[in-house]
Parts: sequence; C-alpha cells; structure tokens
Amino acid sequence: MTSLADADAEEFVAPSRPRPRRGVPLRDTGPLLALIAIVVVFSLLSSDFRAIGNLQNIMDAAAILAVATCGVTFVLMMGSIDLSVPGVMGASAIAVALLVENNRNDNDFGLLGILLAVLLASTLGGLSGLALVTLKVPSFMTTLGVSAVGLGIATLMFSGVQPNISDNLLDSLAVSRFLGLAYSTWIAVVCVLIGWLIQRYSRLGRYARAIGGAEEVLALSGVRVAPYKVAVFTLAGTFYGLAGVLVTSQLSAGLVQAGRGYDFAAITAAVVGGTLLTGGRGGVLHSAVGVLIVTVLTNGLVQVGVSPYWQGGVQGFIVVAAVAAAVFPQRRRNQVTK
Repeated sequence: MTSLADADAEEFVAPSRPRPRRGVPLRDTGPLLALIAIVVVFSLLSSDFRAIGNLQNIMDAAAILAVATCGVTFVLMMGSIDLSVPGVMGASAIAVALLVENNRNDNDFGLLGILLAVLLASTLGGLSGLALVTLKVPSFMTTLGVSAVGLGIATLMFSGVQPNISDNLLDSLAVSRFLGLAYSTWIAVVCVLIGWLIQRYSRLGRYARAIGGAEEVLALSGVRVAPYKVAVFTLAGTFYGLAGVLVTSQLSAGLVQAGRGYDFAAITAAVVGGTLLTGGRGGVLHSAVGVLIVTVLTNGLVQVGVSPYWQGGVQGFIVVAAVAAAVFPQRRRNQVTK
C-alpha cells in the first residue's frame, strides 16, 4: 500500500501541471542522441576510433569516473553539491593499499581490506551528511571540509612512503579481462545497475529526487528528511570509496591524490547527461550517458589529432552548451543565478 509520503515523492516535480504524455521526453533522449552523434562523427573522421580495441579502451577509461558519478548523481538529485570526492577517494586508496599485501607492512586482508577501505569512505560520506543537517550550511562547504578531513587521514596513513600493492585480487581488477573488458569496467556496470535500482525502486531513491524537487512538500507530508540526506551522502561515499579502490588497482599503488579532479569530472558528466544541479531531475542512467560523452569526447579528440591545447577549450564549450540546454526548460524556475 502506497503511503501519502511515497505518493508525494512521486508527484513532486510539478504537482500543478498535467501528467506528461506517454513516451520518452526529448530532454531525456537528448544526451543519448548527442552521444550517438559524437560517436558517428569521430568514427567518420578516424578509422582508429572505430576499432574494437579503442572502443574497449573507452569503456575501461570510463569505469572509475562512472562509479564516482553514481555517488555524485544521488547528491545532485537532492539539489546538493558534493566536493568531498578527492578526499574520500584518497583516504580509501591509501587505506586499501595498506590493508592488502603491500611493501609497507605485513597486512594481507584481501577482500576484507577492500571492504574496510570502502567502509571508511562510507563513514566520511555519512559525516558530510551529518554536517549538512546539523550545521545547516550549504553542502559545498560541508563536503569541502570533509574532503580536507579525508586528505588529512590519507596523508597521515601515507607517512611519506608510497605503499605499492602486490595483492593478486586487487591487481586483477585492472589487469584481468572478461569479454574483452577489464574487471573494473564490469564493476562499474554493476554499480550503475545497482544505482538505478536504488533510484527506481527504493524509498531512498524516490525521496532523494523528491528532496531536490520540493523538500518542503515532502516534509509537510510527514517524512523526516534529515535521515535520508545523511543516507544519500553515505551511499555516495560508498561509491567514492569503491572508485578509490579501483584507482589503486589501476596504479598498483596508494596515492593521496588518487581522487584529484574526480569531483568536477563527475559533476560535469552528471550534468552533461541531464541531471540538474538544482535537483529533482535526472538519474544514474542519465549520468552514465554523460560519462560516456565526456570519455568519448576526450578519446575522439586525441584520435583525430586535435592539439591538447585545444582539447580543454572544446570540451569546455560542449559542457557549457549541455548545461545551457538542460537548464533552458527550467529558466522560469531558476530566477536567481547562484
């Protein structure tokens, strides 16, 4: 039986508007059509781009960003911003490197070490959520502080000596392949699937979207919003922690800066895929398309020989265009530029 709160969560986007017609809205298909167009253009411009090996490389390159973007997406759906990714990934990367077989100590916890590193990241994510609901300050401030905490923990564990891993299980995630793709890529696919299932079928996913669309309505319907905010940030931290583990597997070493740049890259991918910064619209599948757009664009520009000096500008232009296209239908709602 559907509760009043659940009903409100499902109707939060535009309760005063009539239900949309059946079919997939253009705004949802736009990023996918853009991805197809980019792939077609680069395939025509470069034979190397359309090679099977290069397509496999694109999927492998997108894996870590896809995992991190799953976490960012849930936070964005709430209308919040998460800048804790570098610190959380860094703490997870150093922790897992020191917990599995390595050159710094006698630890050899294997899978348990991986789980403990992800648990540390989940705890840091939960700390972001607790700081948000208790301090009542903007999320970008609290998460920036938690990122600093994570980097501090990582630096203390690093102790000036880089831990190199020799654990077979962790190494295999980046080296071993199944159906032509690295194990880490399949892990990313599973993360996207799990994220979509949580978003689509769980109360946490529905309420995360509802908080971003109309938090006041959800609160008036009797839902305690604060615990769900903490839960969303904890879930996001879990994804960041797994991304940190995958970076360590890829580099065969733990680095404090393992998550450097992934915060803005994940936010960019999510927004390009159609997840709004203002919350209430988008989702994991949208963001996964955004990850592929960003990765294909980067790979394609290299394949067609575009100078690295121009690549950043081209990518930036496309990102701005994508954000403008996503926000344009919402221009009346977003009267204030923040």
